[in-house]
Amino acid sequence: MKTVLVTGCAGFIGCKVSEKLLEENIGVVGVDNMNDYYDMKLKLWRLDQLKKNNQFVFHQRDIGNFQEVKTIFANHQLDAVINLAARAGVRASVEDPWAYLDTNTKGTLNLLECCKEFDVKKFVLASTSSLYGFNEMPSRETDRTDTPLAPYSATKKGAEVFCFSYHYLFGLDISIPRYFTVYGPAGRPDMSIFIFIKNIDNGLPITVFGDGKQKRDFSFIDDIADGTLKCLQPFGYEIFNLGNDNSVELMYVINLIEDALGKKALIKFSPRHPADVVATWADIEKSKAKLSWYPKTTIEDGIKKTVQWYFENRDFVKSLRNPS
Repeated sequence: MKTVLVTGCAGFIGCKVSEKLLEENIGVVGVDNMNDYYDMKLKLWRLDQLKKNNQFVFHQRDIGNFQEVKTIFANHQLDAVINLAARAGVRASVEDPWAYLDTNTKGTLNLLECCKEFDVKKFVLASTSSLYGFNEMPSRETDRTDTPLAPYSATKKGAEVFCFSYHYLFGLDISIPRYFTVYGPAGRPDMSIFIFIKNIDNGLPITVFGDGKQKRDFSFIDDIADGTLKCLQPFGYEIFNLGNDNSVELMYVINLIEDALGKKALIKFSPRHPADVVATWADIEKSKAKLSWYPKTTIEDGIKKTVQWYFENRDFVKSLRNPS
């Protein structure tokens, strides 16, 4: 591969995926609408890292706009598309479902239509463990995913279904990694680990929804990016779980952060949101077998690396506005 279109390149996962493509001497055409869902300074910080490489080209465009997407395809010779542009956040999707529909579903459709028109055969769609809802664990790719608990997961399911249609009708080669709670350096500031580190270090209370015993399959960013790149192989149409295969209690993670910071958390408990699942846990046997992929970073090491990045960028992180 020579050139890959990465949407959402200024986002957490999009930036790391772009970085790893560039390390492999693959050109990246990056697209991001630079919305203000969280402080744009962090997105600009990530973009600055990517712009140091002359094989990176950036376009500020919205994948929800078909003509803008079409123009990018017309101006670049692309070998593959990795669609990481998405409105994220389960709770926020309940407040504004239309924004999620425009980006997550319509945006994916626009990209698929352009792949068909411009003969780009490989498409990777980033999806989510949120699709599994209240299913039994560990979650397997063959589990039912037609009962999403929030508009976020509903719109991602819509994107997956469009992908199958375009694979079936037009022969697009499509891989769909479903991510499980991604964290790490320069992560999303609306995610729990980022908020916990910042607040605990600054002596501010953290909010825990529920009793803190909910479990998450926390997955380190480098592992997730590596798995995403492996999805560029030809598979026809496949869905892959990318997780750490290790579901841990939220309170355990808070304890790890306390140890890494050398400070104790001030915890405020709030009721669990009905769209929040009690636990997530990825079955990754298929990813091991077909992608030759497995996670290399334990939650203990991942938290240490994330806190280390925070220490190195503490003043910058303090300058970021808190997510609403």
